[in-house]
Amino acid sequence: MLSTAALPVAADDTTAALTPRLAALGAALLVETLPAHLRGDIRPQPQTEAGATYAPRIDKKDGQIDWREPADLIARRVRAYQPWPSAYTTWNGQLLKVLRSRAGDEAVADIAAGAVIAGPHGSAGVVTGRGVLWLEEVQLAGKRALPIEAFVAGARGFVGSRL
Repeated sequence: MLSTAALPVAADDTTAALTPRLAALGAALLVETLPAHLRGDIRPQPQTEAGATYAPRIDKKDGQIDWREPADLIARRVRAYQPWPSAYTTWNGQLLKVLRSRAGDEAVADIAAGAVIAGPHGSAGVVTGRGVLWLEEVQLAGKRALPIEAFVAGARGFVGSRL
């Protein structure tokens, strides 16, 4: 390892938003580091095991939402899997992508994970294994992406259904 750099990650950052920022940071770091390395000013250092992590290959099926998981984990996956493979579920036998969401820690008693509940101002959320995933933007297969309020207004039976 020759050099490192850090980039703050906002709570709503997606892979699509981070990719160009990381590419620019990496390019600038390379321009700064490579000449110093070639001059012998810096030498490679081993990466510490404590800071190393393994990221497995992502497959399309990894985007399928398991509503039994906690809302905060699902919300992080929604951001991570944007734009590919997308976080998705099914509703009425059709693929429904969750493009934006936020985790809520509301306790919902006696409602099964995957149940769609009404939220404020015509919005909707999905009960999870812990908390509620509040949907912000979704896309039904073959349709355009919609804010959840517009989707709920046109999708009869969505609230009260089970994903």
